[in-house]
Amino acid sequence: MDTRTINNEELEFMRNLTKGTSQLIHFNNAGSSLPPDFVIETIVDYLIEEALGGGYETEANHMDQINGVYDNIAKLINANREEIAIFENASAAWGTAFKGLTFNDGDEIITSEMEYVTNIIGLVDVQKQSGIKVKVIPNDDLGNFSIPELEKAITPNTKLIAVTHVSSSGGSILPIEEIGNIAKTNKILYMVDACQSAGQMPLDVKKIKCDILSATGRKYLRAPRGTGFLFVKKGAQKKMKPILLDFFAASNVSLSGYTLRQDARRFELYEKSRALTLGLGRAVDYAINIGLDRIWYRIRHLSELMRKELAKIPGIVIRDSGENLSGIVTFSVKDLESVDVKTKLAERNINVSVGGAQATPIYMDKNGFSTVVRASVHYYNTEEEISKLCQELKSIIN
Repeated sequence: MDTRTINNEELEFMRNLTKGTSQLIHFNNAGSSLPPDFVIETIVDYLIEEALGGGYETEANHMDQINGVYDNIAKLINANREEIAIFENASAAWGTAFKGLTFNDGDEIITSEMEYVTNIIGLVDVQKQSGIKVKVIPNDDLGNFSIPELEKAITPNTKLIAVTHVSSSGGSILPIEEIGNIAKTNKILYMVDACQSAGQMPLDVKKIKCDILSATGRKYLRAPRGTGFLFVKKGAQKKMKPILLDFFAASNVSLSGYTLRQDARRFELYEKSRALTLGLGRAVDYAINIGLDRIWYRIRHLSELMRKELAKIPGIVIRDSGENLSGIVTFSVKDLESVDVKTKLAERNINVSVGGAQATPIYMDKNGFSTVVRASVHYYNTEEEISKLCQELKSIIN
């Protein structure tokens, strides 16, 4: 047996640790995964301790565990703990990094047509500055990010390459290692949005050669909502100005000035949920213990199976773009609005989501999609659940 395989005994054990799997079929992992029970227990136990003993007192009692979360995240992406900051979500992490960069007249930023909407808002804002230009690398005829087009787009004015690793509404995976090699060769700052890939597949910031990486906890890491993190390479930290500061990031404060701390936590604010931070740490540790290569192996198996079975159903069209696809499966159902498909499946205790044009606007507009149904698998899903989804879709169509 392939050592990457999660066997049936392991799978049953994992599902028994997740009460939600006994209540419904959850194919909305790209929105928010079902967390393991022990992650929820970690959060609740901490909140109870806070209620009984006081917030600051409880934090002091758990300081080693809280600081250990930075070690867990660093291990997850092969970074150093001094390069990790914890945020409430990926958008806050990405926005803090991006808005902390300085752009000058004539600077150029390169992105892809698969870029996420929140990031595009940031790009639009900076483009309003005089002389700033944003270049979008189009996908090729097969739906793949075009490396040749990227190389052609680079000029001496290219200041930043900012891309989303896994598309929210298209399922495609960008070749972030190849992009990283090009960025390094050309000495261009490189920023990766790993919101959909953290916890779904192995990530190694040293292989990627990125300077900045942002991610959320609630998706494939199976952490609670309200968690995320930011990686900023040690050498890039001084290139970013913190956009908000409090005493956590600054010391020796007087009217004459202050001293910034010398790690990525200079981008954090002090006040955040310690309970959620510990929940994030437990979820990250669990993913590491399972093995990201094993998680990714199963997700690929399940997503390939789902695409194959959906394609057999008359009236369903797979909408995924590109040759390298993730665990996010997108499709349309003939004569039915995506939101209606979602509603009908929810009535049958099956969760999917709707990928709207607003999520990846450049890609969706280019392909003429207003919405797609998005079914995203995780390792705790089963082949039987995929079969059930297909049966219910046939029933809805007929």
